[in-house]
Amino acid sequence: MKKTRLKTNPQQEEPDRSVQNQVKIIRSPFDYNKAIGFLEEKGRREFGEHFSIPERDHPIVKKISAYFLKDEFTCAQENLQLEKGILLTGPIGCGKTSVMALMKYFCNSTEALYIVKSCRDVSFEFIKDGYEVVHRYGQNSFYNRGNTSIPRHYCFDDLGAENNLKYFGNECNVMAEILLSRYDLFVSKKLITHVTTNLSASEIEKYYGDRVRSRMREQFNLISFDGQSPDKRK
Repeated sequence: MKKTRLKTNPQQEEPDRSVQNQVKIIRSPFDYNKAIGFLEEKGRREFGEHFSIPERDHPIVKKISAYFLKDEFTCAQENLQLEKGILLTGPIGCGKTSVMALMKYFCNSTEALYIVKSCRDVSFEFIKDGYEVVHRYGQNSFYNRGNTSIPRHYCFDDLGAENNLKYFGNECNVMAEILLSRYDLFVSKKLITHVTTNLSASEIEKYYGDRVRSRMREQFNLISFDGQSPDKRK
């Protein structure tokens, strides 16, 4: 029988560095159990000692955390695109607002930070200030740092809770106009928008039109709480 000679060249025995590099790429650097524990601690400080993240919600919170931590490996597994925003859906009281409020702790730069803004508050601003509000959250959503224009990201909370309003007799679906404006800026200037809502896709189309729904498909990563998730505020 022909014997196979063992290779004794030290260079041949060295591990393939390219393989090692690949191993680094295909492993997440984050411990999500610790991340969720961290969020619970912050949540108790912000919302009270009753705050907790139930185990049934851990997969959703892990997915959202991976996005804000810019964990490319986990985002690829979860089919999340970092250049898009988050559209977080789920039933009333499931914890959408509190989860998005806590994700600020995972934003590692001022450019990634976002402001949580209630859609009802936006509608009240429209009653007071009119169409300037559309520009406020659209074309004017930038601030200057030296010679650089930095996008001002928003999370519009509870889309659908606002109503169509009239300003000097003219009715305006203010959130539809804001979302369309921010879509154009998403395409041209990479402006990020996040949204929470308990509306279904068909309800979004009914309230805001097929044009808004179509653009939201391009603009957002859809993440959904279980439709049977209980109201945690009870």
